[in-house]
Amino acid sequence: MDDTVKNTADPVFLHDTFLAWCDKQPVPVIEGFGMDLSKIKAEPWDLYGMNGAICLLKGRDDFNSIFCFELPPGSKSRDIHHLYEEIVYVIDGYGSTQIETPDGDKHSFEWGRNSLFSVPLNAKYQHFNGSGTEPARLATVHNFPFLINMFRNEDFIFNTDRDFSERLGPNGYFQGEGQMIEIRPGRHQWETNFVADITNFTLKSWAERGKGSSSLRWVLSDSTMGCHTSQIVPGTYKKAHRHTCGTNVFTIDGEGYSILWYEGKEDERVRIDWDHGVVVTPPEQMFHQHFNTGSTPSRYLAVQFGTVRYPMLAAKVKKWTSGNDTSIKKGGSQLEYDEQPSDHHKIWLEEMDRKGIPSEMGEIFDEDKIRAER
Repeated sequence: MDDTVKNTADPVFLHDTFLAWCDKQPVPVIEGFGMDLSKIKAEPWDLYGMNGAICLLKGRDDFNSIFCFELPPGSKSRDIHHLYEEIVYVIDGYGSTQIETPDGDKHSFEWGRNSLFSVPLNAKYQHFNGSGTEPARLATVHNFPFLINMFRNEDFIFNTDRDFSERLGPNGYFQGEGQMIEIRPGRHQWETNFVADITNFTLKSWAERGKGSSSLRWVLSDSTMGCHTSQIVPGTYKKAHRHTCGTNVFTIDGEGYSILWYEGKEDERVRIDWDHGVVVTPPEQMFHQHFNTGSTPSRYLAVQFGTVRYPMLAAKVKKWTSGNDTSIKKGGSQLEYDEQPSDHHKIWLEEMDRKGIPSEMGEIFDEDKIRAER
């Protein structure tokens, strides 16, 4: 007699709780290499009390993803709190957010286009649209996928009453006050909870990443979600580099484009032209390079899991010690200008000449020779 108990139920195999959760939500689930968050469709999402969409970028990792929220004119979100961390970037519109801290105090701050903030972990909060005629759009990069895949319990994530007072920071952090923490170029940090406008905030020089390049890392609510803003001055472009997947790059302002490609597959390069609201997430170890073709400085915002304070992964430790501004010939992840694909400067220079915008790269490239070979 065979005493083996036969299980007729389907076995759990390669299950992704986050993706299964996404399928059950009443909002669009949008996939793509890149997408314009100012234009995608958002539907009512009762969980948050806002319209929303779930954005699954091709280059996302196992730890973070993006939600796009829309607050209709004159509306407000639900009172919300959760155990996942998130960085909030305001794409369009203006309004305010009210945060209730564990001691019962309430802190409010007003935000507008290109504001950046983070609600401290599990603190109660509510968003308000400040316009009675125009919607407001928010993009949030969060580590909800990591937590829901680990705990597999939505109620635990959204309904746990646990205070994390150590994440609050001084009261002034909710009003945009902060502290500059200087380490070295590319690792300098501004610690706060709220930045009113990342287009005008003073950045720090980071020449190793490209001529005239500058950058600053944001430490928001002492989170493990990291982000930085970089600027490309007119007449220049960044050096190419590559890294792990999961870095979400938002266009803030300026005019230009990015080129992405895998090593040895330059004939399959992808070009993405910039526009405010566009986000692209480079896949694992895919080279990417950003080119300014306008007459004004251009900026972008990059958000990912792991920070220079809390790297979380060994790959991030390597990246932020030397990798992201060191040549691949020296064990890093960057292509110096003389290592980039040979036609990149020619393509960029032709566009600059067509627009009548002077190049500032003549000391690096023989541009007279390049023009003569056209």
